Amino acid sequence: MKYLQSLLALTIIFGVISCGDDDEPSAPAEENAEEVITDVVLTFTPQGGGATVTARAQDPDGDGPQDLQVLGDITLQSASNYELTLSLTNEENPIDIEDITAEIKEEAEEHMFFFSWTDGLFSDPTGNGNVDNRSDAVNYDDVDGDGLPLGLTTSWSTGPSASGSFRVILKHQPDGIKTATSGTSDGDTDIDISWQIVLR
Repeated sequence: MKYLQSLLALTIIFGVISCGDDDEPSAPAEENAEEVITDVVLTFTPQGGGATVTARAQDPDGDGPQDLQVLGDITLQSASNYELTLSLTNEENPIDIEDITAEIKEEAEEHMFFFSWTDGLFSDPTGNGNVDNRSDAVNYDDVDGDGLPLGLTTSWSTGPSASGSFRVILKHQPDGIKTATSGTSDGDTDIDISWQIVLR
């Protein structure tokens, strides 16, 4: 009888342990891994005709510890109008280049570019950009599905001859983080690069 009682007790204990294992919550689903961006290209196209100006930044070690490095300064004509387009790629594998720009467009509701520059470089937009204050002027030419700015295409009018810095930040703001007032302190930073600009 004692043997049967002991056997029954062991059966109950193992049953409880087994049920406990089944009831444990599963590990949360892993979020999308951060994209590797090895190359960033800024293309300034003059609206009145003239030569296109290209600026680049490149990551020399791909997913390694080094950051994107600027490859040269930007030289623009003073008192001129430009359309700026941004292109981002992952070129770790040269025979299979990944178009990050297309992914940003597809996930536009989760991304936004912010810009800052030395005050006086541009006559439109005026000021020094919206990195420090989201409500400051930037001429966005594209929006996401919610009507909020994206920033792959923007418009710029240069001021008189001058020089200064031009900074571009790409924020990833998923799950409702991107709003009409979200700024550079919200979400994760995908890129943060500064170039020197000379107006001639």
